[in-house]
Amino acid sequence: MASRSWKEGTVHNEPLHSSETLDYLVIGAGPAGLQLGYQLATAGHHYRILEAGNRPGTFFRTFPRHRQLISSNKVHTGIDDPEFNLRMDWNSLLSPDPELLFTRYSKRYFPAADDFVRYLADFAEAFDLDIAYDTRAVRIRRDDDGFIVTDQHGTDHRAHRLVMATGVSRPYVPDVPGIETAENYTVVSVDPDDFTDQRVLILGKGNSALETADNLIETAAVIHVAGPHTLRLAWKTHYVGHLRAVNNNFLDTYQLKSQNAVLDGHVLSIEKEPGDGGRYRVRFSFSRADEVVKELLYDRIIVCTGFRFDASPFDPECRPDLVINDRFAALTAAYESVNVPGLYFAGTLTQQRDFKHSTNGFIHGFRYGVRALSRILDERHHDRPWPHQPLATEPSALADAVVARVNRSSALWQQFGVIGDLLVAVDGGQSRYHEEVPVAYAHESPLTAGADYFLVTLEYGPDHDKVDPFDITVRRAAQNSVGEAFDASYLHPVIRHFRGGELLGTHHMAENLENEWNHPKVHHAPLVEFFAGELDARPTGAGR
Repeated sequence: MASRSWKEGTVHNEPLHSSETLDYLVIGAGPAGLQLGYQLATAGHHYRILEAGNRPGTFFRTFPRHRQLISSNKVHTGIDDPEFNLRMDWNSLLSPDPELLFTRYSKRYFPAADDFVRYLADFAEAFDLDIAYDTRAVRIRRDDDGFIVTDQHGTDHRAHRLVMATGVSRPYVPDVPGIETAENYTVVSVDPDDFTDQRVLILGKGNSALETADNLIETAAVIHVAGPHTLRLAWKTHYVGHLRAVNNNFLDTYQLKSQNAVLDGHVLSIEKEPGDGGRYRVRFSFSRADEVVKELLYDRIIVCTGFRFDASPFDPECRPDLVINDRFAALTAAYESVNVPGLYFAGTLTQQRDFKHSTNGFIHGFRYGVRALSRILDERHHDRPWPHQPLATEPSALADAVVARVNRSSALWQQFGVIGDLLVAVDGGQSRYHEEVPVAYAHESPLTAGADYFLVTLEYGPDHDKVDPFDITVRRAAQNSVGEAFDASYLHPVIRHFRGGELLGTHHMAENLENEWNHPKVHHAPLVEFFAGELDARPTGAGR
């Protein structure tokens, strides 16, 4: 698809006077900032996005360094339902415009990062999002009306509420003596010829580390990939941030004896010998070899240990509490800072809520989290209730609605166990079906106060990440087996009944090879029976 007309460095709306106070300031015009901007604009809120770069998606202009995304872009699904197809499209933002699907921009299953940058620019232009480019937040402070953000030009931007959508924009560097002398993934050369016949140590065991290692296989003499944690494979854990198959060619070279290795343990110190050509002496403590400490020599060391949130612009009185080695802000179930009211987070920063479990750290997950955040903001600050569909409080009608949703919803599919549909049961009338509510938020939301409610999620089974899914000697629950559904290891619908946050009942729908949970006897009838039993067991007056 050809790019739409878009002018670099422009602001699409008339500049606001610095004294005006917006409803929302959003920091960052990456995918999360653009998705939130679309939601805020659609809701009619007064907002502005501040972007440090001169176009959207600044981060993706550099990363990943080797310019291939590992987010799936499955163009051909054989299905016409656009909602279902978002299950296989990990890059598109949510909008009503079918031309603004990323599948129009690339046919590659693992597309080029430059195509994604082009897509983000077109998305911003198509919806005329209010973005101030070349506007970096250098100081953030509070006043009685909310937040004041000062940019590098000295201009103040004011809003009642602030949303950080910057992503993890700074390298995370472990505290290792001498690590400052090593090269970092963010700036190291990506030309394999620069490493010919060299011994290379790569610190980290994630995708950036293995992406870097794969790039050097043909030229480097020796490559060691090192880290203190177990290397985890995404196809086993179902967490897409763990090592992806597209990046694990290096593992073959290790296990099939090609001078390379994965080292398990801790780097104790790094010492660089004097001179430009000086080698590195690394003291390494091996975890699986009785903590043996060995000195290893390398020509190059590359630090690929991930990224972190940059909290440096915040004044001390409004600096958010940080967690997970100070890499992320601590968030409530409403994506709000636990210690700074009115400070919200969107995008990959919200992975603190499901760290290394579900998909808040990735576009195909956080696009739904951002939409949920916009509904939370409407509910909390604009007296706009969460959208819902009315349903008869009758077991068959409830089951019909659930079966219809789990067979096509992309949000429940992508945000497994984290975002669910909320069904609030009401006595003697119509119940309410609310789509895409964060599970943790549902328990504290006004939607569920004083009511019986059901949460519908898609989830993997217990210990699904503990076994080899390709080991045929390990028995698993049979598909379409109603009696074994509670033990199903693959993704399947789970319906839970709550009152006042207390779990009262759970129903698992049987696993199915094609993820089609609509068999009248296997899926629908047991669900009707579950609803009937749970509704009959409610005390009089439990519903609203």
